[in-house]
Amino acid sequence: MENFTDVKYILDGFLFVFSGVLVMWMAAGFAMLEAGLTRTKNNVTVLTKNIGLFSISCIMFYFVGYNAMYGDGNAFIGSISMFSGENASDAAYPAFADFFFQVMFVATAASVISGTVAERMKLWPFLIFVVVLSSLIYPIQGHWTWGGTELGGLIAGFSDFAGSTIVHSVGGWAALAGVLILGARKGKYGKNGQVRPIPGSNLTLATLGTFILWMGWFGFNGGSQLALGSKADIDGIALVVADTNMAAAAGAIAAALLTQLIYKKVDLTMVLNGALAGLVSCTAGPDLGMLVAFVEGIVGGALVVFAVPFFDKLRIDDPVGALSVHLVAGIWGTLAVGIFNPDVTILAQLKGIVVIGIFVFISSFLVWKILDITMGLRVDEETEVNGLDIHETGLEAYPEFKRA
Repeated sequence: MENFTDVKYILDGFLFVFSGVLVMWMAAGFAMLEAGLTRTKNNVTVLTKNIGLFSISCIMFYFVGYNAMYGDGNAFIGSISMFSGENASDAAYPAFADFFFQVMFVATAASVISGTVAERMKLWPFLIFVVVLSSLIYPIQGHWTWGGTELGGLIAGFSDFAGSTIVHSVGGWAALAGVLILGARKGKYGKNGQVRPIPGSNLTLATLGTFILWMGWFGFNGGSQLALGSKADIDGIALVVADTNMAAAAGAIAAALLTQLIYKKVDLTMVLNGALAGLVSCTAGPDLGMLVAFVEGIVGGALVVFAVPFFDKLRIDDPVGALSVHLVAGIWGTLAVGIFNPDVTILAQLKGIVVIGIFVFISSFLVWKILDITMGLRVDEETEVNGLDIHETGLEAYPEFKRA
């Protein structure tokens, strides 16, 4: 019997470690996607932000965030203390494996914000915001959900398997709060409401980034089964991974068909975001079957095609479409669980979306506002025109281009 317990412990621990490695690879995907969809003159800053936010998330979640999310504390927040890594004698898996897997999700939420505020935000205020997000904002709402308190029953019955709301929409709400204070890039919107496209520098990189994210998502959703030590668990993981893949494929094709119908051309950037929106859409319920994932993906991919111009109409400038992918599709994916899972009500899902959304948006807005007043969020006009790279980092992504 003891041997069986050991094998289950080993397999469950392995799932966390292996899935965590896959989710870590998503950090590379976000960096490539954002670099590809922004201009060359800002690429070094984009890449610096992405490696910086990942590193800060890992450090702050260790010192504060993990126990704020999973510690005892009260219904609102866990304990304010450092992660010890001590295993209870009856623990189902190694504590460090759990930490490693969980911390990757924090970094994902922070990555969502980076693309939305790209090309006009200073480097250090952004990284300071990530400190607060990863140590308090993300863990507090995580404490109510995956931490199990239901905010004292306020969001009882809320279900989010791998984080359509808890990770992706949280990043989206925090990004929206920041971009409302920051404003649009210079020249993006004309006086008469016209929207000027600002093409990205490298669609090859953006496509690579999308495939990396797609692959990493198998760990993101599959690892959220949280166990590998039984036939039922590996069946569950297999279903989740197959569903995740189907949702991405459906989202990509939905966006391709829609852009062909509306614009008479297939827009690759929309196809890439369609795939990502499909992934976000199925993240709250990736265990509901491939047909459900297919429907979730189609709706997610379609939503992106309409959400991107909608945000532009509101003059909310999002260079990579992260609000459309992570916030809009995250809300849809969370509601979809209430539609397709008979054990979950739409009302419970709505309550969770609204409560978490209000908390994250208001707390993020306050932090961004304080940073804006004290340090200033936005670079000056000259820096924005010349590109952030030389001013913020002293480097250029492609120095040979200039010489040529």
